[in-house]
Amino acid sequence: MRLVEVGTDSFLRSEFLRLPVRIYRNNPYWIRPLDQDIEKIFDPEKNTFFKHGECIRWLVQDNSDQTVGRVAAFIDRKTVDKGNDQPTGGMGFFECANNATVARMLFDACHNWLAERGMEAMDGPINFGERDSHWGLLVEGYDKEPNYGMDYHMPYYRAFFEDYGFKTYFEQNTYYLPMREAEVRPLLHPAVFARAEKIYATPGYDFRHVKKDNLEKFAEDFRVIYNKAWASNLGTADMTVEQSKALMQRMRPILEEELMWFGYYEDEPMSFFIILPEMNQVFKHVNGKLDWLGKLKFLYHRLMKTNHRAFGVIFGVIPEFQKKGIESAIALAYSKVAWRPNYQYTHLELNWIGDFNPKMNNFAKMLGGVVIKKHITYRYLFDQTREFKRHVLL
Repeated sequence: MRLVEVGTDSFLRSEFLRLPVRIYRNNPYWIRPLDQDIEKIFDPEKNTFFKHGECIRWLVQDNSDQTVGRVAAFIDRKTVDKGNDQPTGGMGFFECANNATVARMLFDACHNWLAERGMEAMDGPINFGERDSHWGLLVEGYDKEPNYGMDYHMPYYRAFFEDYGFKTYFEQNTYYLPMREAEVRPLLHPAVFARAEKIYATPGYDFRHVKKDNLEKFAEDFRVIYNKAWASNLGTADMTVEQSKALMQRMRPILEEELMWFGYYEDEPMSFFIILPEMNQVFKHVNGKLDWLGKLKFLYHRLMKTNHRAFGVIFGVIPEFQKKGIESAIALAYSKVAWRPNYQYTHLELNWIGDFNPKMNNFAKMLGGVVIKKHITYRYLFDQTREFKRHVLL
């Protein structure tokens, strides 16, 4: 077996995309990611993280030239030291045949490349990008379809990571909530209603959903809230104006105004609840390809409203408005839409909530949420004698 760098070779790039298709070909739950989404992550012209980072990809091929493993390693210079006791890089997009030797070759390649660049640890499997996608190894929920942007993995991957020496840095919980009023109202904690009503009765608060004709304003409001509520706590870089505008424009084709909510106090942004249609319920019909046929299938399922699942991407409240009940108020503001008769979306899954955030986990449970999937973000210290520390609690 041999390790091969993907580089710009078109065949090797194609093999990087095709390997998961072969690994999961008999799995009824796996949904193929869009090829173009994966390729964008590794394109310096399309991924802004290349402006302050670098990335490499490898394949492992066996003696008959069959691809049996893949992985990527990357460094984000803005975050290598942020919240860490040691410079920490990342690895991800790990896929592997059920062969421990292949797995070790892939991990060693990442370890060596990162160490040569001054790193002393690596987190994985993670994304060369934001934490909202391709983050963590699936360890529970193998009988559930993955949400758009989140990865499905083979059960045997967990042993590969842990046998190599990776340790749990944090766990990630995905919660399921029914959305019909008759189903969810009995599950809601009474405090949710009480806290929300208190906010509604206080002058100055306002909750509104986005308008597509004013996305630039909402992009800036999102950036302000995100940087205050999330960036410093997650050890990630502040979001730039450019990034927030690009993010909103990427969401525009699938964005539905009544799914995306912002909260304001005296017209200043202080909270958001970003929900999108769960697009894997549409993309699972296109087999990773948004060619002309894939686009026709996409349009058909969008027009026929065959998707009844929504995905809570991110929830945030800036620090000075936390512990006031804002979370309850913005959630119930959306419920006024979701509880209408014949509303399209009847199921909601929340994007992962780390176990380092007990407040958000408790709030998800207060909303009636039940954990149905679990991912783990692992950390591997290159010096295994060094004390291992889990992610700090928020």
